[in-house]
Amino acid sequence: MEYLTKYPKTVSFIDGIKHKIHVDSTEGVEQLHIVVKKSFEELTKIFREEGFTKVKLEHKQPDQIGSGLNLKLKKPWEMHVRMVDLEDGKIGIHAEVEVSRDYLQHLFSQRTPVVYEVEEILKKYQIDYNIWHDKIKKNITTVVDNYKVKLATPGIPVFAWKPMLFVIATVAAFYGWKFFNTIW
Repeated sequence: MEYLTKYPKTVSFIDGIKHKIHVDSTEGVEQLHIVVKKSFEELTKIFREEGFTKVKLEHKQPDQIGSGLNLKLKKPWEMHVRMVDLEDGKIGIHAEVEVSRDYLQHLFSQRTPVVYEVEEILKKYQIDYNIWHDKIKKNITTVVDNYKVKLATPGIPVFAWKPMLFVIATVAAFYGWKFFNTIW
């Protein structure tokens, strides 16, 4: 199943300057950050109320606070949210949609940053936020238009790795037993 979303394409800043968000064929779209003036604990509580859970086995990013959170979407997708500590008691929220960690394809699949999905949650809880462009170092005041983003389902069917570990352990135990049984 494909994942469809939109992402800011052309944005403007308070000084009226317009900027087109860069897209790279290998890196994808450049990441925008949502900035809020809330504590990590408050944000974690809100995301947990929305169904997010703590990420296990995560590659942490510089300045990341605590563990990331993820939300299972339609199979095989999940949204991964990380929070980073900024100055003046502000928290930066980085979010992306990717193939779930439950599947082997997570390691090499397509992923995309998302903004609007997190924005909906913040609006629901009436939390003030800004969208920050890190390279330009300015808050975005207006989104002029959007990219339409489509994440394609992996070409080969998604393969859950946890049951695979059980099968490998069972086969290894069987062959280990057979090996030790023959040498005794």
